[in-house]
Amino acid sequence: MTTPSFTVNGRTYQPPARPVVGICLDGSADDYFDAAMARGRMPHLQRISVDGWRGLARGAMPSFTNVNNSSIVTGVPPSVHGIGGNFFFDTSIGQEVMMNSAKFLRVGTIFAAAQKAGRKVAVVTAKEKLRDIFASGLVGPGLGGIAFSSEKASQAQLASHGIENVEALVGPTPPIYSGEASLYVLRAGVELIAAGRADFLYLSTTDFMQHKFAPEAPEALDFYAAIDVEIGRLLALNAVVGVTADHGMNAKQKADGSPNVVYLESELERQWGPGFRVILPITDPYVVHHGALGSFAQVHLPVDGSVSQAKVVEFIAGLPGVTEVLERAIAAQRMELPADRMGDLVVCAGRDVVLGRTPQYHDLKAIEGGLRSHGGRYEEIVPFFFSEPLKPTYLARARADVRNFDLFDFVANGTTAS
Repeated sequence: MTTPSFTVNGRTYQPPARPVVGICLDGSADDYFDAAMARGRMPHLQRISVDGWRGLARGAMPSFTNVNNSSIVTGVPPSVHGIGGNFFFDTSIGQEVMMNSAKFLRVGTIFAAAQKAGRKVAVVTAKEKLRDIFASGLVGPGLGGIAFSSEKASQAQLASHGIENVEALVGPTPPIYSGEASLYVLRAGVELIAAGRADFLYLSTTDFMQHKFAPEAPEALDFYAAIDVEIGRLLALNAVVGVTADHGMNAKQKADGSPNVVYLESELERQWGPGFRVILPITDPYVVHHGALGSFAQVHLPVDGSVSQAKVVEFIAGLPGVTEVLERAIAAQRMELPADRMGDLVVCAGRDVVLGRTPQYHDLKAIEGGLRSHGGRYEEIVPFFFSEPLKPTYLARARADVRNFDLFDFVANGTTAS
């Protein structure tokens, strides 16, 4: 049995009548699942791996939170939905701008369309910065959807969030810099389904734990065991569950434990003088996670045209730790990015390297415990789980170049669930 179909951004969805849950476990490289399953800490995901599907998917580039969550909730790449980073330099106003608002979205979300088709839709995110994007067309006068964050659960209001008294339903609001901020998201999903308030959900966590702990760390193992408990509760409610991640995570340190940083702006100014602007799209309000250091950067050349772009490309490509330097048009094509929100050049770094602006720009005290971060090619491949067996056509896709933003296509259309 299925509910009425709906079409959004060129895709048609016909989800089963059962509760449908898409989960984005922020920062969850596949290594975290391997480590936890090998120790028997995730029995429900282990069962899904056998009875449903476990594979890998390619995320959107850069491998950052806003980019990939926006892709997952719209089902299309950044070149279509318009959000190519957490942060960009808006040349039209000459300002560096945070892209954490629905006003930057150029298309509608899957959720607004699902709600119009009669589903009871709820989106719960750990980070408040994402709520406005997720709530676009879903929450407001006459709409009826639910959208709130665990970060500000206590502040949810019926008019603006579609729900109130969240703490009475789920529990006290957790601190954002904690594993509890993520677990709260999953518990909220369980409670919303159990209360009959939602049957089409997106649950998006935060990557604080992955920034802090390697996969084999006891803290990480305990955290993923707790995630598995909540997934088990969703399965017990007869939900069809799909799980992916927005990006992976890797250690970005030298042998002595210090951050392995290429300060791009410093290097360029040392070579040619001032006038360069390096944009780090990982930049967001949660700098305790990563110190605004990731493995992807945009470079704006001096506006006076005094420096040869070809020479800059050659220079950056020769810096130790840099793996990729692309001109805007090429990067926009290869990485499916919105060209009008990009710099002149795109730069990616190696698995253990991050890109910065200048030493003075970054507060390294925030990451004294060691730097784990993301943004580059090495964090692009993410897990892809489904609680039910896949239909033959979707099985073939899952074995090919599937994308993490195919999540709702698979969970709504691609399983044998009825």
